[in-house]
Amino acid sequence: MSKEKNNLFRLVDEFSGKKIAVWGDFILDEYIFGTTRRISREAPVLIISYRNSEYSLGGAGNSVLNLRALGAEVLPIGVIGSDPSGKKILSILRKKGVTTEHLIADRKFQTPLKTRILAGEETARKQQVLRIDREEKVADSSALKQKIQRLVQNVQNKVNALLVSDYDYLTVKEDIFRHILPGFKKRGMPIAVDSRFRLLNFKGATVSTPNEPEVEGALHIRIDDDSQLLKKAGKELLQRSEAAAVLITRGSKGMVLFEKGKPPFAIPIHGTTDIVDVTGAGDTVISVFTLALTCGANFKQAAQLANFAGSVVVMKKGTATLSASELKDAISF
Repeated sequence: MSKEKNNLFRLVDEFSGKKIAVWGDFILDEYIFGTTRRISREAPVLIISYRNSEYSLGGAGNSVLNLRALGAEVLPIGVIGSDPSGKKILSILRKKGVTTEHLIADRKFQTPLKTRILAGEETARKQQVLRIDREEKVADSSALKQKIQRLVQNVQNKVNALLVSDYDYLTVKEDIFRHILPGFKKRGMPIAVDSRFRLLNFKGATVSTPNEPEVEGALHIRIDDDSQLLKKAGKELLQRSEAAAVLITRGSKGMVLFEKGKPPFAIPIHGTTDIVDVTGAGDTVISVFTLALTCGANFKQAAQLANFAGSVVVMKKGTATLSASELKDAISF
């Protein structure tokens, strides 16, 4: 095995026991499975016979579970509702051995719930036929903001890094981020940001990990296969976000790492391009990248590990995690 791969193995071995705070939007994903047999007489729609339901965590919750599966100790910080969906999130986290003491249960808030209905013939693989989203923004009240800020500040002395997972439900308040940023930086902790629609609003992070559509939305451009435009976009993001590094994920086209003072580093997709499901792959990428930085990895090594991890989870159905042994197998392949 090459020296480079040995170094990556060593980093994976050091994941266990690292403490990561994850501040962001917690989403419950519901999967309803059924079989299709006939068309309704009431309207030209399929009748689906219910079979079973499954639940998983999306958004910041998926990052928490990815970190936990790799051996890290995770402190989730966020807002959920005092509703069945919020209680389900707490139950899933506790079953994985994750503390929930930093999650605020707000009776006035409805926990984001995404219901996916999958159906097909009895022996066929089920396909998604409908998705129903129940969404609400976290209130901007001063009392709630004070609670969030206090929780984030209180973990500064307990963790090795901060991961921000912003799915635009406004758990992550921009003014709170600006306020707590100096404290984390003073302690030399990595701060990783994944923001769906507010990529340029969280300046000064160690790294951000947008996908290509998020980059296009932030800069109001269309990259497609224009490599020069991609390089220009990465350079502009570095400058405007004031981050030390930006990792742009491009699906089947791999990833490109941008660092200050260095040429872009392109990483081709690992393994097959015959992907099963990309849902939540970005959460895996930022989780592994953040963990790697806490273990002393440079940005290039962290990006390589994130790419290997992404190649594993996209071969699994739905929001998925991977173990340290699975990550090592991908590195060895």
